[in-house]
Amino acid sequence: VGDQRITVAQLENRVDEVREAQRAAVADDTQYQQVVARTGTLTRDTLHGMVLDRVLHRAAQDAGVSVTRKEVQDMRGGLEQQAGGPEQLETVWLQQYGVPPERLDDNLRVQLEAQKLAQSLGTDTSRPEFWQALSDASKKLDVDLNPRYGAWDVEKSSRVDTEAPWLREVGAAGEQQPA
Repeated sequence: VGDQRITVAQLENRVDEVREAQRAAVADDTQYQQVVARTGTLTRDTLHGMVLDRVLHRAAQDAGVSVTRKEVQDMRGGLEQQAGGPEQLETVWLQQYGVPPERLDDNLRVQLEAQKLAQSLGTDTSRPEFWQALSDASKKLDVDLNPRYGAWDVEKSSRVDTEAPWLREVGAAGEQQPA
């Protein structure tokens, strides 16, 4: 992504953070296995998020948008009130977005960057103008993914699966899954 590399070790550490938080959030092995089964694409989803965060940050920089620590704290405070407290917010973010507690503030910063970028463009995050800014940032960053994780679609600013018949993915339980 640009001149920054996301290493396999960084990706695996991020996935491990999510898995450890998921494990801590459930009472027994059966529940944990159900959570793992529901999040079987976690590695690819995590990589997508890591790349998209950098693309969004570049688009925000290009538009002159920044987020302060106070803005993140204010957003978190409001969300904690809605959720019923800090632990409840962390649980919701983990379950709904796959964000472990230690990454919550980083994720909120990205959410705020997206909102402020959309505002600076006079639009919202669902509109083509917003996605065009991300596409432009993707082009500037020249995103290149290892084929085992797919490819980066510059127009959609999204990771996409690719056909790589020479690669096989092995799941958590050791079974082969289609790549």
